[in-house]
This record gives sequence, structure tokens and C-alpha cells, in this order.
Amino acid sequence: MPDVDIVRVYRPADEVRKPESVRTFSHAPITLGHPREPVTSETWDNLAKGEVSTEAVWENNRLKLPLIIKDKAAVDAVQSGTRELSAGYTCDLEFVPGETADGERFDAVQRNIRINHLAIVSKGRAGPECRIGDSADSWGAAPINHQSKSKEDIMSDALMTVVLGDKAAKVAVADAPLIEAFKADAAKKMSDADAAHVVALEAKDAEIAKRDAEIADLKTKVLTEDQIEARAQERSEVVTKARKLMPDADFTGKALADVRKVAVAHALGDDAIKDKSDGYITGMFDALADRGAVKTGDTFRQVVSGGIRAQDETVVSWDQALVAAGMKKEA
Repeated sequence: MPDVDIVRVYRPADEVRKPESVRTFSHAPITLGHPREPVTSETWDNLAKGEVSTEAVWENNRLKLPLIIKDKAAVDAVQSGTRELSAGYTCDLEFVPGETADGERFDAVQRNIRINHLAIVSKGRAGPECRIGDSADSWGAAPINHQSKSKEDIMSDALMTVVLGDKAAKVAVADAPLIEAFKADAAKKMSDADAAHVVALEAKDAEIAKRDAEIADLKTKVLTEDQIEARAQERSEVVTKARKLMPDADFTGKALADVRKVAVAHALGDDAIKDKSDGYITGMFDALADRGAVKTGDTFRQVVSGGIRAQDETVVSWDQALVAAGMKKEA
């Protein structure tokens, strides 16, 4: 009704007392302050602080509702004096003007009232008689008379304390659930970030460990001065022997095993090293270089057993001796 400044809505007693309406209080969620949105299956876990237990009944012209409050913040608020109750509900508005039995004019009537939640508030529209009462607690079930309170006390009842980090702050009771939800969400995000940071650190540690292992392996491959000297001596000896068989050959850059193979193949042919192990080739190489260290019965030994000389005592060359032994073809 945009053309009307104040819309007067009538809530008839018979609509409030309808069994269909009263039954919707049963197991309705309890909230701390009126939330800014309805309590639904999607918002229940953040907004509900307890529930109305069993069925509501009329008693002394008031609804009596057994309540179960399960949330610590809501319990603390009640024990600190926030005890009045206010129903959050939906209804159908029938825009029909009229007048109550008491002569009050109205512009619309509420029908089909359905409870969405029951809010714990510091001061409700229904007045201080609609409140939490529990004879087991010191504050009893007597109505709270706001007129006897100071302005500061009333303001304090409308606020509650929330903890933010290492600070405490007073906020409106209705806003407290939103702040608690924000804190929970922030804590979860921080927890997720911490978990991601741990995973990143573990990956970095694994990478560092891998590099350390590679460095340690390289260190084992670094030769000492004695090892370098021994290898140099070994190479000098092998190359010296090889030059006896191949005086003009260049062995620069060749591995010692290759030097021995080349020298033996040059002296005896490629078949002499074919399918032979490095140990066998080394033995052949040393025998050739030392002139005579070969197996008994070999044709080669027969040729060189008395020195590199023919039967007429004529000195022959090493190559000629190999040709004579059938180990090398004449050029």
C-alpha cells in the first residue's frame, strides 16, 4: 500500500490460537536474535541454537513452550540476562479494511500464521512476560520490568560480548550469530591455507633432499690426489706398452680398455678380441707387450720362445715374427 504511510495489520486471536498455527512451534529452531533470513535446511546449521521441544500448549492465556538451548553463545546470553522471546513467522495478508471489537481500525488481516523460528532477544515486541523462565535458576520466572532499569542496563541487555582475536567487543545480539559464522569461516580458510603451506614445505623439503643426495653422490666421485696420481701412472704404463705394438698411434682421449683392444687387434687381428672380455684382452695385451707371456703350445710362443730371431740367428722384426707365426698376414 504505497499510498499509505502506516499500514495497520490485525492479528486475530482465533488465527493465533489455530491448532494448525500452534503446531508449527513444535521443534521450531531457536535463534539468537532474529536472523536476517529465514531458517531453512540450508541455513539451519549456522542459525539454529536449539529447538522448541514437544508441543506448545496454552496456559494462562499464554503459550507455554519447552525449550532446549544447545549453543554456548546462546546459553551465555540467556544467563547474562537476554531472556525475552519473539516469534519469527510467515503469514498470508488479507488486505481488507475493518475494525476490531475494541474499535481499532485496521487495513489488513493476518491469516495462516506459520512459525519459522523463535528468537531469544533482549526486548521483544510481545513484552517482558514472553520470556524464558526457569525456576532452577536464580533469576526465576518472574517478568522483567524494564521500567526499573537504567538506560545503560537496557542498552547492555541489547548487546552481547564476542571475542575477536585477543579482543572482546560488545555487539547487537542479532548480529552476534553473523559474527560467529564469519569467525568460523575465517578459521576454516586459515586452516586450509595452513594445510596448503605444509604441503608446499614438504614438497620443498623433498626437492632439497633430492639435491643433497645428488651432491653426496657427486662427492663420492671426486678423486683424491693419490687416486689421480695412481690413474695417471696406470695410463702412462698402458700407453707405453701400447706404443711397443703401435709406435705411431695416437691414444689421446681413449679409455684404457680401448687402448688395449686397439693394440691387440693391431697385433693379432680383430678376431683376437671378438667376444672377449676386458680381462682376457688385458692379459693378451700384457703378454704381447712383454714379448712372451702367452699360453704354452701357442704358435706365437714357439716363434718368440728363443727371442725374435730366425733359425739362422738373423734378427727379424716383430711384425715378421707375427707373420711367421700365422698371426698376421704379410703386407
